[in-house]
Amino acid sequence: MTIDRLNPIDPLRDPAKSSSSERVSRAGRGDSIAISSDAAQKAELYNAMEVAKAAPDVRSDLVAELKAKIQDPSYINDAVVSMTADRILDQLLG
Repeated sequence: MTIDRLNPIDPLRDPAKSSSSERVSRAGRGDSIAISSDAAQKAELYNAMEVAKAAPDVRSDLVAELKAKIQDPSYINDAVVSMTADRILDQLLG
């Protein structure tokens, strides 16, 4: 009984391996990647979210500045009260 080859590939030689000259020509090129604009935008958004998460919830410097202003009796006058009331109404009424 004789068994012939079923396909033309030599079983002793791996067809997936490239020749040595092909490997040398590939090694000469540098690797490179391309990032899509969508991926760049998502990375920027992710970085912004991380910065926002790391920021303190209360900005103590602004709180201290406001407390100092409120302690000053000349700061609170009719103009300031009127402006504050207008801003509150604008926020509530849209």
